[in-house]
Amino acid sequence: GYSLEIAAGQVVALCGPSGSGKSTIIGLLQRFYDPQAGTLMLDGVDIRTLNLRWLRQQIGVVGQEPVLFEGTVAENIGYGREGATEGEIEEAAQQANAHGFIINDLGDGYATQVGLRGGRLSGGQKQRVAIARALVRKPAIMLLDEATSALDNESEKIAALDEIMSKMKRTTITIAHRLSTIRSADKIAVISGGQVVE
Repeated sequence: GYSLEIAAGQVVALCGPSGSGKSTIIGLLQRFYDPQAGTLMLDGVDIRTLNLRWLRQQIGVVGQEPVLFEGTVAENIGYGREGATEGEIEEAAQQANAHGFIINDLGDGYATQVGLRGGRLSGGQKQRVAIARALVRKPAIMLLDEATSALDNESEKIAALDEIMSKMKRTTITIAHRLSTIRSADKIAVISGGQVVE
Protein backbone atom coordinates (compact mmCIF):
# COMPACT_ATOMS: atom_id res chain seq x y z
CA GLY A 1 0.00 0.00 0.00
CA TYR A 2 3.01 2.27 -0.27
CA SER A 3 2.48 5.24 -2.57
CA LEU A 4 4.67 8.31 -3.01
CA GLU A 5 5.26 10.69 -5.87
CA ILE A 6 8.52 12.62 -6.11
CA ALA A 7 8.86 15.44 -8.62
CA ALA A 8 12.11 15.98 -10.53
CA GLY A 9 14.56 18.10 -8.54
CA GLN A 10 12.74 17.61 -5.24
CA VAL A 11 14.46 16.71 -1.98
CA VAL A 12 12.30 14.14 -0.23
CA ALA A 13 13.06 12.83 3.23
CA LEU A 14 11.91 9.44 4.46
CA CYS A 15 11.67 9.06 8.19
CA GLY A 16 10.08 6.64 10.60
CA PRO A 17 11.01 3.86 13.01
CA SER A 18 13.59 1.17 12.21
CA GLY A 19 12.14 -1.62 10.10
CA SER A 20 9.41 0.55 8.57
CA GLY A 21 10.75 0.06 5.02
CA LYS A 22 12.90 3.14 4.37
CA SER A 23 16.04 1.30 3.23
CA THR A 24 13.90 -1.16 1.27
CA ILE A 25 12.78 1.75 -0.93
CA ILE A 26 16.41 2.72 -1.57
CA GLY A 27 17.15 -0.93 -2.50
CA LEU A 28 14.15 -1.09 -4.83
CA LEU A 29 15.21 2.11 -6.61
CA GLN A 30 18.63 0.59 -7.31
CA ARG A 31 16.93 -2.64 -8.40
CA PHE A 32 18.70 -4.88 -5.94
CA TYR A 33 15.30 -6.55 -5.98
CA ASP A 34 11.95 -5.88 -7.64
CA PRO A 35 8.60 -5.21 -5.99
CA GLN A 36 6.33 -8.25 -5.62
CA ALA A 37 3.33 -6.06 -6.41
CA GLY A 38 2.90 -2.59 -7.83
CA THR A 39 5.44 -0.64 -9.86
CA LEU A 40 8.25 1.80 -9.41
CA MET A 41 8.20 4.42 -12.13
CA LEU A 42 10.94 6.76 -13.31
CA ASP A 43 9.57 9.52 -15.57
CA GLY A 44 6.46 7.38 -16.03
CA VAL A 45 8.43 4.29 -17.10
CA ASP A 46 8.51 1.06 -15.07
CA ILE A 47 12.16 0.81 -13.94
CA ARG A 48 12.11 -2.94 -14.63
CA THR A 49 12.03 -2.11 -18.35
CA LEU A 50 15.12 0.15 -18.18
CA ASN A 51 18.67 -0.99 -18.88
CA LEU A 52 20.09 -1.80 -15.45
CA ARG A 53 23.57 -0.39 -16.12
CA TRP A 54 22.08 2.86 -17.46
CA LEU A 55 19.70 3.13 -14.49
CA ARG A 56 22.50 2.73 -11.96
CA GLN A 57 24.62 5.31 -13.80
CA GLN A 58 21.86 7.86 -13.12
CA ILE A 59 22.03 7.24 -9.37
CA GLY A 60 24.50 8.46 -6.76
CA VAL A 61 24.38 6.60 -3.44
CA VAL A 62 25.81 7.48 -0.06
CA GLY A 63 25.19 4.90 2.63
CA GLN A 64 25.38 4.89 6.39
CA GLU A 65 28.78 3.23 6.44
CA PRO A 66 30.89 4.77 3.67
CA VAL A 67 33.18 2.25 1.99
CA LEU A 68 36.58 3.57 1.01
CA PHE A 69 39.20 1.54 -0.83
CA GLU A 70 42.93 1.42 -0.26
CA GLY A 71 44.49 4.17 -2.36
CA THR A 72 44.52 7.95 -2.46
CA VAL A 73 41.72 10.38 -1.65
CA ALA A 74 41.59 11.40 -5.34
CA GLU A 75 41.30 7.77 -6.46
CA ASN A 76 38.47 7.14 -4.00
CA ILE A 77 36.50 10.13 -5.27
CA GLY A 78 37.34 9.24 -8.88
CA TYR A 79 35.79 5.77 -8.50
CA GLY A 80 32.45 7.55 -8.75
CA ARG A 81 32.86 8.03 -12.48
CA GLU A 82 35.23 6.44 -14.94
CA GLY A 83 37.58 9.01 -16.45
CA ALA A 84 36.80 11.76 -13.93
CA THR A 85 39.35 14.58 -14.34
CA GLU A 86 41.37 16.14 -11.53
CA GLY A 87 39.23 19.27 -11.82
CA GLU A 88 35.99 17.30 -11.58
CA ILE A 89 37.29 15.41 -8.53
CA GLU A 90 38.21 18.69 -6.84
CA GLU A 91 34.86 20.28 -7.73
CA ALA A 92 32.97 17.31 -6.26
CA ALA A 93 35.09 17.54 -3.08
CA GLN A 94 34.24 21.24 -2.76
CA GLN A 95 30.53 20.51 -3.18
CA ALA A 96 30.78 17.81 -0.50
CA ASN A 97 32.58 20.22 1.84
CA ALA A 98 35.64 17.95 1.79
CA HIS A 99 38.15 20.12 -0.09
CA GLY A 100 39.13 22.12 3.00
CA PHE A 101 40.14 19.19 5.18
CA ILE A 102 41.81 17.39 2.24
CA ILE A 103 44.07 20.39 1.58
CA ASN A 104 44.59 21.57 5.17
CA ASP A 105 44.48 18.45 7.35
CA LEU A 106 45.87 15.67 5.17
CA GLY A 107 49.64 15.66 4.64
CA ASP A 108 49.59 14.93 0.91
CA GLY A 109 46.25 16.52 0.02
CA TYR A 110 44.47 14.57 -2.68
CA ALA A 111 47.45 12.19 -2.93
CA THR A 112 47.04 11.11 0.73
CA GLN A 113 46.63 7.37 1.20
CA VAL A 114 43.38 6.64 3.03
CA GLY A 115 44.57 3.28 4.37
CA LEU A 116 42.66 0.01 4.60
CA ARG A 117 38.89 0.75 4.51
CA GLY A 118 39.72 4.45 4.90
CA GLY A 119 41.23 3.79 8.34
CA ARG A 120 43.41 6.91 8.25
CA LEU A 121 40.38 9.21 8.03
CA SER A 122 37.80 10.08 10.68
CA GLY A 123 34.18 8.98 10.26
CA GLY A 124 33.10 12.44 9.12
CA GLN A 125 35.99 12.71 6.65
CA LYS A 126 35.18 9.30 5.16
CA GLN A 127 31.55 10.33 4.83
CA ARG A 128 32.45 13.52 2.96
CA VAL A 129 34.80 11.65 0.60
CA ALA A 130 31.94 9.19 -0.08
CA ILE A 131 29.58 12.12 -0.76
CA ALA A 132 32.15 13.61 -3.18
CA ARG A 133 32.40 10.22 -4.91
CA ALA A 134 28.62 10.19 -5.42
CA LEU A 135 28.61 13.82 -6.64
CA VAL A 136 31.42 13.31 -9.19
CA ARG A 137 28.99 11.10 -11.13
CA LYS A 138 26.72 14.13 -11.60
CA PRO A 139 23.79 11.81 -10.92
CA ALA A 140 20.20 12.65 -11.78
CA ILE A 141 19.07 10.98 -8.55
CA MET A 142 20.83 11.01 -5.18
CA LEU A 143 20.02 8.37 -2.58
CA LEU A 144 21.24 9.22 0.90
CA ASP A 145 20.78 6.49 3.49
CA GLU A 146 21.56 8.14 6.84
CA ALA A 147 24.36 9.86 4.96
CA THR A 148 24.99 12.51 7.59
CA SER A 149 25.08 10.12 10.55
CA ALA A 150 28.88 10.36 10.86
CA LEU A 151 29.00 14.13 10.47
CA ASP A 152 29.13 16.15 13.65
CA ASN A 153 26.69 19.02 13.98
CA GLU A 154 29.42 21.55 13.21
CA SER A 155 30.15 20.20 9.73
CA GLU A 156 26.41 19.78 9.26
CA LYS A 157 26.02 23.51 9.84
CA ILE A 158 28.86 24.38 7.46
CA ALA A 159 27.30 22.48 4.57
CA ALA A 160 24.07 20.69 5.20
CA LEU A 161 23.93 18.03 2.55
CA ASP A 162 20.33 18.80 1.71
CA GLU A 163 21.34 22.39 1.00
CA ILE A 164 23.92 21.13 -1.50
CA MET A 165 21.27 18.98 -3.14
CA SER A 166 18.63 21.69 -3.41
CA LYS A 167 21.19 24.03 -4.98
CA MET A 168 21.97 21.44 -7.62
CA LYS A 169 18.34 20.67 -8.33
CA ARG A 170 18.95 16.94 -8.09
CA THR A 171 16.14 14.59 -7.28
CA THR A 172 17.17 13.46 -3.81
CA ILE A 173 15.77 10.83 -1.51
CA THR A 174 17.22 11.00 1.95
CA ILE A 175 16.70 8.75 4.96
CA ALA A 176 17.39 10.51 8.21
CA HIS A 177 16.68 10.24 11.89
CA ARG A 178 18.01 13.68 12.73
CA LEU A 179 15.49 16.44 12.13
CA SER A 180 18.20 19.01 11.45
CA THR A 181 19.26 17.14 8.31
CA ILE A 182 15.79 17.09 6.74
CA ARG A 183 14.37 20.44 7.83
CA SER A 184 14.74 22.00 4.38
CA ALA A 185 13.42 19.01 2.41
CA ASP A 186 10.60 19.75 -0.06
CA LYS A 187 8.60 16.82 1.24
CA ILE A 188 8.91 14.64 4.35
CA ALA A 189 7.24 11.23 4.23
CA VAL A 190 6.72 9.49 7.55
CA ILE A 191 6.75 5.76 7.02
CA SER A 192 5.36 3.17 9.37
CA GLY A 193 4.73 -0.49 8.64
CA GLY A 194 5.55 0.00 4.96
CA GLN A 195 3.02 2.79 4.45
CA VAL A 196 3.24 6.56 4.20
CA VAL A 197 1.27 7.60 7.27
CA GLU A 198 1.97 11.33 7.20
